[in-house]
Amino acid sequence: MPMPSYNKVILGLELSFKTDAEPDRVENAKALVEERYRLLNPASKNLSKEKLLTFVALGLADDLIMANQRLAEMEEKLDKILNRIKVPDLA
Repeated sequence: MPMPSYNKVILGLELSFKTDAEPDRVENAKALVEERYRLLNPASKNLSKEKLLTFVALGLADDLIMANQRLAEMEEKLDKILNRIKVPDLA
């Protein structure tokens, strides 16, 4: 099945793309980028749109790195807990 196509205007930029993401996820991602941009924009009126978008990208990348780090820590804790549980050998 072909990937759905999207045509979106994000921060005044027209974008066309394809993704397997559900429409709600695409809208949530768009809203997050626009919200982050709005939060930066008033404080940085002298910066170009490109620089502001770069700061948005860096902030989102940092969020992803931190989320992956927390996930790895939780997986490690879960592994330790599971290793403490003794499962009887059924063989």
